[in-house]
Amino acid sequence: MAFITSGADGATIRYQDGKRYLWLASLSGPLIPILAVALYFWSDGNLLATAFPLLYTFIFVPIADLIFGEDRHNPPEEVVPLMAKDNYYRVLLYVAIALTFTQFFVVAWFIGTQPLPWWSFLVLTLGTGFASAISLLLGHELGHKPNRLDRVAAQVINGLVGYGHFCIEHNRGHHVNVATPEDCVSARMGESIYKFARREIPGALRRGWALERDRLAKEGKSTWSWSNEILTSWLLTAAIAVTLIAIFGWIMVPFLLIHHFYAWYGLTQANYVEHYGLMRQKLPNGRYELPEPRHSWNTNHLYSNLVSFHLQRHSDHHANALRPYQALRDFDNVPKLPSGYPGSFGLATIPWLWFKVMDPKLLAWADGDIRRINVDPDQRARLYAKYGAASREPGAAVAA
Repeated sequence: MAFITSGADGATIRYQDGKRYLWLASLSGPLIPILAVALYFWSDGNLLATAFPLLYTFIFVPIADLIFGEDRHNPPEEVVPLMAKDNYYRVLLYVAIALTFTQFFVVAWFIGTQPLPWWSFLVLTLGTGFASAISLLLGHELGHKPNRLDRVAAQVINGLVGYGHFCIEHNRGHHVNVATPEDCVSARMGESIYKFARREIPGALRRGWALERDRLAKEGKSTWSWSNEILTSWLLTAAIAVTLIAIFGWIMVPFLLIHHFYAWYGLTQANYVEHYGLMRQKLPNGRYELPEPRHSWNTNHLYSNLVSFHLQRHSDHHANALRPYQALRDFDNVPKLPSGYPGSFGLATIPWLWFKVMDPKLLAWADGDIRRINVDPDQRARLYAKYGAASREPGAAVAA
């Protein structure tokens, strides 16, 4: 299918999205746990099949990124409105929602009916939890849409993993405070992913709840009402949990706890690598400069971008939050991650190695001035001594 329009000079522009059908790869994530269950039965109960989802995410995807390399292509701006109206890309999001619910219930049934050893139960639950983190990715994309149906769908899919506050916190909290010390969802230089998780997960919940409470108060409604979008999403979470426990017994309790937490941690990993150490500077009027592409870490690795609906072109997303995933652009001179997200997540699990790779990149981004970096307060004295700093405190006014 070609998108046809006219340029400013009246010339006809004909554009064909070379990735149109490659976007079907985005459905692989929720399909993998289903395939793992099928492999188990096809192999007469080979327990190694239960490790397939984790192996796919952290071994296969980084290898695919190495093989297929990066894609820096951007569609012509003139065809972006046409691409945004093409329902094909939107339908993919809804198919992914259906598959995400399906893989969750298939694995719940499998765990509830098969006698698995503890390690097999754990690796399958973790792998399925990470696959279910796509629910937050889908909520992220649909939660930015202008129509109510898409926003309701975002709350429904977020309810699968008990993260009903995500869209509210992300849209009205993170996007406002991104790349500042005030943002609980922006990682700081010298902060390990484990320390970040202890700050980010409860911080996002508190901020999301406060934002929804304030919205309802302005409308004259009680926080504890059916109008509270967080509560209605959590109600779905609770209904799913009660139903599974009633059908399959108490084995569902550890399954749900581990599954949900690792889905949350999947989001935490993305948040950690997306803005690590980057900081918007304060202007003379005391406000922060507007978010620009340079305030997000970017990566153009083809395969992991396809499976994450272009989430890794994060620079354009924060500069243009309503731009649809299929049209997100690459930019020159934006900070670049060393790998796609799964590879970067693996790197972040080893903090000293993450710091060794990323801190020099961060210093280069800041032109060697650590005062322009969002530094962990607990590590400030050490990092300032290591990298050198003048007397001016970070965040002080700079020229507009």
